[in-house]
Amino acid sequence: MTYDDSNPFAKILRGELPCIKVAETDAALAFMDLMPQADGHLLVVPKEAAAEIFDLSDAATVACIRMTQKLAIAVRAALRPDGVFIGQFNGAAAGQTVPHVHFHVIPRWEGQPLRMHARDMADADTLEALAKRIRAHWRAD
Repeated sequence: MTYDDSNPFAKILRGELPCIKVAETDAALAFMDLMPQADGHLLVVPKEAAAEIFDLSDAATVACIRMTQKLAIAVRAALRPDGVFIGQFNGAAAGQTVPHVHFHVIPRWEGQPLRMHARDMADADTLEALAKRIRAHWRAD
């Protein structure tokens, strides 16, 4: 997949599109998925321009994985799911729809199926309330 700097995540990183921010470091940004598969579904994106994980620098890869881990811990503490799914797709055949590397952090509860992705827009107030709960457990250290 070729990087396209007009992708929505690049626009969010440049401040051209809004997002409901959960966490930010020098190397990565995490925000709520607007069309979540479960309550608390968030995305971690590197600030480095890279379409797939194969294109990402070692430093950006480490920063994203570390942020993803810390946010999974925060999601678990804030929302008390039965499990947390971490996903990362590379290429259209793998299900990647945005040409900017990103990691999905999705809380899972027993007996609750995932909603269809990129189908229904979530309520902004609901997303902000979930983000606030997760932020309360985020530790950047």
